[in-house]
Amino acid sequence: MPILQPQRLAVILCAPQQPGNIGATVRAMANFGVTDLRLVNPCPHLHPEARKFAVNAHPLLGTAKVYSNLPDALADCHLSIATTRRSGRLRGDLLDSSAVPKLLATLPSETRIALVFGREDSGLSSEEVALCSHAATVATTNELGSLNLAQAVLLFLYEIFRPQTQTSPPSAMPDAVLPQQAELQAMLGQMDAILERIAFLNPSSPEGVRNKLHQLLSRAHPDREEVALLRGMWTQLAWSINDWRGRKRGDGKS
Repeated sequence: MPILQPQRLAVILCAPQQPGNIGATVRAMANFGVTDLRLVNPCPHLHPEARKFAVNAHPLLGTAKVYSNLPDALADCHLSIATTRRSGRLRGDLLDSSAVPKLLATLPSETRIALVFGREDSGLSSEEVALCSHAATVATTNELGSLNLAQAVLLFLYEIFRPQTQTSPPSAMPDAVLPQQAELQAMLGQMDAILERIAFLNPSSPEGVRNKLHQLLSRAHPDREEVALLRGMWTQLAWSINDWRGRKRGDGKS
């Protein structure tokens, strides 16, 4: 059986450029019963070309939610997966698309998940990937590695919703109350502010360390109570460093 109910999944397209790809995306979503489409700064998604490629799934175009930025589109989700072909230091470890169902099978039953897809010509930026709790890729050839946007959506949905045949499914996390992305991002924002104040981040390229810490905390899947604990810790640290005298020097003196 599939490991995820379709109503728990949102498909997010970041700045899609071709109405036809939006239409083909909702057709792929309808194939698997997914109805939650979120568009970030899209081209005209009600364009006749979108309706043409959507075929019988065109009602989903009318119910799509439009956002001006990715954090708002992710705000009520508990886990998000950025889809990307490019790897790199700022993007962390990439899951193979075939490993995504195993990840989702370990989550509490009420978890809301977002699949995030990028622009047709350039995909997701490193900053957008960093906003997501995980990143995944499809193994393709180096000569022509990128997939058409709607094809990528279809492939990931197939991986997630095809019947699972394993005899012993992975153990699920207990039904703890996971934080929404908005809550997690607020906590990470507090952390970033403290790390900047104590000069732990390199001012010229803070994203190197910052993204690694974000990825570490995302992999830990803290529940809502643990996020509240971390927020309290960062709040106390913010108060405590008011009398901070500067970054520690190599000789051990401040």
